[in-house]
Formats: sequence, structure tokens, C-alpha cells
Amino acid sequence: MADVISHDVLIIGSGLAGLRAAISAAAIDKKLSIAVISKVQVMRSHSVSAEGGTAAVLYEEEGDNQESHIYDTIKGSDFLADQDVAERLVQNMPYEIYQMDHWGMPWSRRKDGRIAQRKFGGYSFPRATFAQDKVGFYLMQTLYDTCQKYDNIHFYNEWFCTSILHENNTFQGITAIELKTGNFTVFKAPAGIICTGGAGRIYSFSTYAYSSTPDGLDMAYRAGLALKDMEFVQFHPTGILPSGILITEGARGEGGYLINSNGERFMQKYAPGKLELAPRDVVSRSMIKEIQEGRGFKHETGVDCLKLDLTHLGAERIKEVLAGIREIGIKFSGIDIIDEPIEVRPVCHYMMGGIHANVDGATEMVGLWAAGEAACNSTHGANRLGANSTSECIVWGRITGELAAKHAQERKAGSVQEQQVLDEEKRIYDGIFRGRGDVNPYEVRKQLTDTMDAKAYVFRNEQGLTEALKKTRELKAAMWKHVDDKAKEYNTNFVNVMEIDSMLRTAEVVLVGALNRRESRGAHARTDYPYRDDANFLKHTLAYFTGNGGPKMTWYPVTFTRYAPVERKY
Repeated sequence: MADVISHDVLIIGSGLAGLRAAISAAAIDKKLSIAVISKVQVMRSHSVSAEGGTAAVLYEEEGDNQESHIYDTIKGSDFLADQDVAERLVQNMPYEIYQMDHWGMPWSRRKDGRIAQRKFGGYSFPRATFAQDKVGFYLMQTLYDTCQKYDNIHFYNEWFCTSILHENNTFQGITAIELKTGNFTVFKAPAGIICTGGAGRIYSFSTYAYSSTPDGLDMAYRAGLALKDMEFVQFHPTGILPSGILITEGARGEGGYLINSNGERFMQKYAPGKLELAPRDVVSRSMIKEIQEGRGFKHETGVDCLKLDLTHLGAERIKEVLAGIREIGIKFSGIDIIDEPIEVRPVCHYMMGGIHANVDGATEMVGLWAAGEAACNSTHGANRLGANSTSECIVWGRITGELAAKHAQERKAGSVQEQQVLDEEKRIYDGIFRGRGDVNPYEVRKQLTDTMDAKAYVFRNEQGLTEALKKTRELKAAMWKHVDDKAKEYNTNFVNVMEIDSMLRTAEVVLVGALNRRESRGAHARTDYPYRDDANFLKHTLAYFTGNGGPKMTWYPVTFTRYAPVERKY
């Protein structure tokens, strides 16, 4: 059998949720051995790209309060968030902001030295805690530095995880390939946490790193766990052209304007109370309507867009709090935001859906948790408010780390199912690495992501979604499972083809979920069903793997503890 490495807790993914989980688990018991397994170097995790803020209530004496943050989150979710989960997020976050501060996080400051906060979309109070426009990078650096204090945290950089090992619905470990050597290895542990991020690279126009493919989601799906609410894909209003790199919502929080080709601040028509700081789904739909009605601009690539104007903020303010955005504009659009507006368009940015988990981050498998964007404990429902995602990563990183460590204290790693290991080896080596075919896998990936851009974007309908599902299934069946590069070491061709395998299955779940949800709710906007339908669809979608027959879809109730659904206006 393959080589075996044993630990007490396996953390798959090294972004904000993974590192926070590692610290939390390591602190519970220094005798426990904690492994962080990542397909990239730790500081290359996509969490470093988070820009604008981390939401928390810090200044109740100035008028903010936790109930307001809870309600804003639930309303922003179009009432699909589980309300006990939203409550836990809000109640835990102030502690985490100060904990990060104590660990060395360089939060931006007010003139009096206290931690600064800025406005963000959908909130009733400025509660996005920020560090210039590089929040994710600084948080990651803070957490990684803190990890170095613990001798019982072990990092496995550049390992590609391929499957979850389990028996009787109990977690036993994972299989992984070390990219440096190409060796196929078993990691054994009584507890695991999946922190592998979202699936945003199933779209071409996306803010995600190219490494942000749904490997972790697909591992869970193939192991029999449900993927929840995958039809809800967030399109951030301001991706720059042509790259899709993000312009943080903090740019609008600092006072930026969205303008159309008539020079109008068009959000006055759509969300007069919040303008550019309405929730992301509202702003993105408004932008597409402006473009469809002929008030957009044409980018030099021929793509329709609008503009974000920051020139009135002044050079000094931009240099102080949006220096990274200015640099991105100059490097990737050739525009200095100090001098002229920058062209933007809604871009795939976040998955509200993920691995079905409860309020503690526990999955349906004993001994396995999920945290961060890979998880769907229903914090965000049908639409996430900006700055709540880094908060979610930190809160459930800590919670799942503690629970996994306590679970591991009571159990030792058992023997793994040898047949599962052999089956997985056969799947990836005989089925992919030594596969035969005449279809270029990279062309398959491009066709898939372009199809998702065209048919499962801000506005959807049955015809487009059906066409996209048909195309996705045709691509799945094509002869693309082969690897031309036969090297053992650092075979990125092999990794890419395994990623495409997971992308196709995950895209299928997104599309089937979107077809089944015959309503418009949050980020899921259907032109053929333009209204929210609480009578039939105030519930979560669950998708289960069936083999090659496509997902089996079921429904799951939403948890209500305090607020009944009302019409969503801003």
C-alpha cells in the first residue's frame, strides 16, 4: 500500500480558516500533532487576496450593536441564512478582532489610535475593520507568524489531496500526492477539517486565484457528503477588465461612485437608501440592467462595462487607504485611479454554497468538519455581505479547530480501508494519469468556464441553464482525461487535469441547483421566475453524489430564531 503518515488532526487548506483552525487545535493540547496540508505554499493561499475588511461590532457606545449586525446579515442573505449561525458569527467576531490585534495584526487606526472601521455594502453602521486594502495578506501573515509559536503544527506545502478515507461514516484520513516527488501517500488521523476555499474558477471572469478549484468540495461530494446551496454564486460588482482582478468594496466604502455612460450615479434609481453600498447582488443586477439598457461603456476588448470613479477622494486619501487598488489599476488596466475612473463589470467572487455543515462546522461525517468558504453552515444564505467572509473564516477556524482537537484527544487514528486507497489510486492513475484521449483538457476547462460565464451569470433562465448543463455533461463525457507530461516531479499537467475533473462535477451541481430553484433570491436571479417564492423555496438545496448520473437533489430547512422574512429594500 501507499506510504502512511499519521497525525491527530488533518487540516486540508492553508488559508485564513485553515491557519486559524491550526492555532486553535494546537492550543487545546500541545501533545496533539496537527498537520496543515496545502496544494500551494502557505502564503500563496487565496486568502491573501482579500482586500476590504473584516466585519465586527466594535463601537456600541457610538451607536453600533450586535443585533443590527445579525439583522443586516440575515436581510442581506435574502432570509436564507440560518439565524443561529448568523448570531454566532456576530457574537464571536469582536473577540477575534482584538485577538488578531494582540497577535500583531496591523489594523488601520483612527487618529486617537483605536482600530478604524469603514462602510461596506448592506450594513447599517461602518463595521468593516480594515488594514489599508490588504486585509487578507496581513491577516494571513499574522496567523502564519502565530503558527510558528507551536511546535505541534506541521506544514505540508505543495501536496494535492485527492480523496477522503472513511468507514461507517467515520473519518479516517485522506489520500494526497506530494508534488515535489509525485509520491501517492495516505494521511491518517481521527479528525479532519476541510478549509480548501471556494469553487470560483469554474468561471472564466473571476477574482479567484487559478489554484482556487473545488478539489476539497469534490472530495467531500465523492465521499457521500452533501454540497449545500451551490446555485448561489456571488458576483462582485467591481472586477476590472480584462483580468477580473477585484477592486475592493472598500473603494465604494471610502466614497467611490459607480457611473454610466451618461455620467450618472445610477444606483440612485435602484437603491436610493444605500446607493453604491447596497448588497452586492443588488448592485450587480443594477449594473447589468444599465448595460442592457444601453448606458454602458465598451472596453477596448469589446466587453460591456461601467466605471468606478474615485478621483474626487483625492490623491492623499487614495494613497493612504487604497494604495493596493491604485497599484492594481496601473498594472492591470493601465489606469491611475487618482486621475480617471476605472472600467469595471460584475465578476465571480464567492460561493455562498459549500459542504453541508451545522452551526459548529460539523459535516455529516463523524470526525470531519469544514470551515471558511469550503463550508456551508448557512452563514450567508443566498447572498453574503462583504467583510463577513474573512470573519466567517476566523470564527469557524477557531471553533472547528477546538472541536477537532477535543475529538482527537479521545481517539487514536485507526486503520484505513485498504480497498479505498487502492480504488483511489486506480481512479487517478489509471483513470487520469495513464488515460487516453484526443481532446485537449485545457480546451475543456476553457469551454466549461466560458459556458458558466455566459449561461449562469448575474441573470439566469431555464433555457440558458439547460444549455449549460447539456454542455457540461458533454464535456464530462469527452475524451480529455489524459496527461501528456509523464514526469513524476512537479507535474502540474497532472494536477490541472485532476482539477478539471472536480470542476466539471461541481459546475454540474451549481447548474442543477439553479434549475431546481424556480425563484429569484439573493444572488440567484432568474428572469423567468423574477420574484422570491417563500412558499416553495424558503429552504436550502442539498446535492448528493450518485456516480455518473448527476447529483441527487433534496431540500433542507432554514433555521429561524428571530426574524421572519420581509421584502428586501435598500
